[in-house]
Amino acid sequence: MLTPLPDKVEIPKSEYRNPWFFAVLFLILLLLGLIMQFYLNKPQLLTDPFLQLPTANSVRVVWFTEFPGTCNTVAYGEKLNQIAAANTTKLSRTREDKDSQISDSIKQRITRTNPLLRDIWRHEAEVPNLRPGVRIPYSVTSQRKDGTSVSSKVFTLSPIPAAGIGLKILLTSDHQLMPMTAANLQKVAETIDKIDAVFMAGDLINIADRASEWFDDYRGRAFFPALQGRAFSELDKNGIKTLYSGGELIQHAPLFPAIGNHEIMGRFSTTSTLNDQFNDSFPRAAAEKIYPYLTQTYAVKERDILLKNNTFNSDTYNEIFSFPADKNYYALTFGDVRLVTLYVTNIWRTPNLDPDARGRYRERDEDLDRPEKWGYGQHIFEPIFKGSAQYNWLEQELKSAEFQQAKYKVVMFHHPPHSLGDNIVPAYTDPVQIVDRTSDGEIKMVRYEYPKQQDYLIRDVVPLLETAGVQLVFYGHSHLWNRFVSSSGMHFLETSNVGNSYGAFTGEKRRFVPPGYREDYSATGDPNGLEPVVPTVAPLLGKDGLPLPYIESNDITAFSIFETENGTVSSYYFDTRKPKSKVVKFDEFKLQIP
Repeated sequence: MLTPLPDKVEIPKSEYRNPWFFAVLFLILLLLGLIMQFYLNKPQLLTDPFLQLPTANSVRVVWFTEFPGTCNTVAYGEKLNQIAAANTTKLSRTREDKDSQISDSIKQRITRTNPLLRDIWRHEAEVPNLRPGVRIPYSVTSQRKDGTSVSSKVFTLSPIPAAGIGLKILLTSDHQLMPMTAANLQKVAETIDKIDAVFMAGDLINIADRASEWFDDYRGRAFFPALQGRAFSELDKNGIKTLYSGGELIQHAPLFPAIGNHEIMGRFSTTSTLNDQFNDSFPRAAAEKIYPYLTQTYAVKERDILLKNNTFNSDTYNEIFSFPADKNYYALTFGDVRLVTLYVTNIWRTPNLDPDARGRYRERDEDLDRPEKWGYGQHIFEPIFKGSAQYNWLEQELKSAEFQQAKYKVVMFHHPPHSLGDNIVPAYTDPVQIVDRTSDGEIKMVRYEYPKQQDYLIRDVVPLLETAGVQLVFYGHSHLWNRFVSSSGMHFLETSNVGNSYGAFTGEKRRFVPPGYREDYSATGDPNGLEPVVPTVAPLLGKDGLPLPYIESNDITAFSIFETENGTVSSYYFDTRKPKSKVVKFDEFKLQIP
């Protein structure tokens, strides 16, 4: 039985009607507001510090902030009582646009197409007087103009390891904020007790000038957070959601990158999107022909900027990392390893033959009478053919005492010389332009061919590496794992499977190749004639129950570790559909020492 409501409800007096209560409540809320404002206004590091260019007795420490800092320093030593001052520079091209995954407060200032310049400062300090084999603590601090400062956690650093010291080196590439990247790097950190260096074969991000892809993309898997254990990338596999943080790697181990096609930006614009600019690289020879003013007399710096803005550039990549030289190819010795890093990459174009495709094999119909709108096929960014500046440099490097005396000789670049993937077709050569015309001279189609016999990697570079005794050629680009061995015993490894796999083309699975073109474009297998090696430990099985010589998956991620103590390269996979499963070593091979 329900109790009837009373006619009148008495509200008892209580202390909550006491004016002192509201005064205290107001003070508490005010204090909380001040505390929140303090933390919101407190300076933040945009990245943890990471290590670059170690020498026999030093190493460089690099970090980023969104303020220049009046004092940026590295504290190091057992008691963190030694100080190294940093040099600070501002990144010149980092921007955000409508496609950036960033905070609403920044996005509100971006129009539909106009990119917004984002101010980011780079700090680099060299820590001197180090001893090989001795690892010491360090931390970085940046102080803002208002006197407040922020410091990193304490990490460890050391100089270049001496020869004879066993090292574990991560071989990776094509992170590009792919869904499995954070899971991949977290499993590296959980599986390998200590990583001594990271060799990365290009395509670090998607759009080089988009700052958030390097630092703080809202999806939680930006480049630096993933390699520093600060990611927050969620994978949803079969209804099971798992959050991955990446691995705390480059705070302790130096990173050595090679340049890939995603580190290149095309023609600069203040009005078009960053995606459009990335896809709009333009060959320098074509630009100088179409825009004669580019060849006129300017100061060297002015001409360089004009050429970059009208063709392509890698400025953001070059400003973020430290390199031994001012080129995108270099060599250095790290312990028993001589690492030779080459600039081997070209623009990616779609194989699509539709009339509106600015692709590998053709120009768009609407652009036929406008050469300034052409894409010029998959044009190469830096020559590598015999006689080019880079080839001549490589010849000299392979003759150097540092290279010849190294126990392990490793060459790293981005574009695959051997692969089951899609990106190895067409051949790595300059596109041959063919202009088809009507009987009255009008252009009816602009096409591109890529003569296989002129593949610069297979014709010029690989024989040079074979003769020099290179044991391992490491690369990426097709987002899969596969490996090959030449008749001389030189190993080729592509280990870039973190998602967005383009597939492995074997058996009945065929690449798209243009019909009716005069070149023979390989639809299956390695177009350069090597058979893939079946993993030696625990290969995945195909639907027919036979072992697969590759991993092409958006669920299973793979990474490789080079151990210099015994010369082995071990590859591991992790099935993200089974987050509680163990990492599986599925392949291992050994580099032969002459």
